[in-house]
Amino acid sequence: MSAKREPGVWQGFKAFLMRGNVVDLAVAVVIGAAFTNIVNSVVKGVINPLVGAIGTTSLDNYSSCLSASCKGDRGIRILWGSVLGATLNFLITGAVVYFLMVLPMSKYLARVAARKAAREGTKEVAEMTELEVLKEIRDALVAQRGSGPAQR
Repeated sequence: MSAKREPGVWQGFKAFLMRGNVVDLAVAVVIGAAFTNIVNSVVKGVINPLVGAIGTTSLDNYSSCLSASCKGDRGIRILWGSVLGATLNFLITGAVVYFLMVLPMSKYLARVAARKAAREGTKEVAEMTELEVLKEIRDALVAQRGSGPAQR
């Protein structure tokens, strides 16, 4: 029985792998990994030094203590600096992605779509004009046929 099931399982697995969205997802993951290196380089090489010039370069050492004394391993230490640093890093990375990559690409795609719509719009106007002329000819022929026998 298992011999009969295996070809179906393999065919299903092959169909799953050959779906377009699985291949697209794999490509997106690979491109995303490469894209991550670009974004991290911009953040670490350009943005973080600018932020460091204004103030501190690392917030990881900032913390607060909940108990009376935080000497050594004693006491409960809240590392709010690392949370704040990670949040700022996320916001800066998001801003870099949006302003340097998403916004220019969306403007470019909008221009391409506008050009395409303009080309298609001129074609549609020409087709509509031709269609309207043909309708007028048809209406004129129908009117001639209708008036022709009535006049005789």
